[in-house]
Amino acid sequence: MARAQRARIRTAGLQPAQVLAGLSSLAFLVFGIVGFTRTGLADFAGRSDATVLGFSVNPLYNLGFVVLGAIGLLLTFGSGRSRVFGFLTFVAFGALFVWGLMIAGTVSTNPVSQAGNPFNLNGPDNWLHLGLAALGLVIAFLPARHKVLLPEDEEETVVADRADSATAVAPLPDASRRPKHEKGPTVAREERPPGLAH
Repeated sequence: MARAQRARIRTAGLQPAQVLAGLSSLAFLVFGIVGFTRTGLADFAGRSDATVLGFSVNPLYNLGFVVLGAIGLLLTFGSGRSRVFGFLTFVAFGALFVWGLMIAGTVSTNPVSQAGNPFNLNGPDNWLHLGLAALGLVIAFLPARHKVLLPEDEEETVVADRADSATAVAPLPDASRRPKHEKGPTVAREERPPGLAH
């Protein structure tokens, strides 16, 4: 019972959040790089007719995907960091989703209308951002796989206890404890009657 109380719970190996965060980061990088091949660097935050998989892009939008993908790859080397990336993805694309609704007129008032549309957002982009925000929440709240670890000194104690109990039940013969005249290997001697020649 004491051993179970002192046991420690640790995360076990590569976590699902890390795998999903890594794959998402790679996808963001690829999307941004392909976007740059379509738009180039001209008219950085302006209107563009270029699309990637049907979604409107411009250089600023592409840069956002590349930066988020690079940050995600750096954060995938730990379970907690991957969850931070999930929250970051949720906040970034959640904000873009709400802003896209304002730009599209779905939400009647746009408090930042003077900023225009620097990310070149349209209707399909809004649905993409909603899906990516949901993906961020999934990454942030994916359950972790755990394993129970016992302290190392307790493991050694358990092994020693077992060895002691085995010796107590069946002690092994020790050559150093035999009398001096029996130092050689133990051989069964044949008893002969006195007076007979050897």
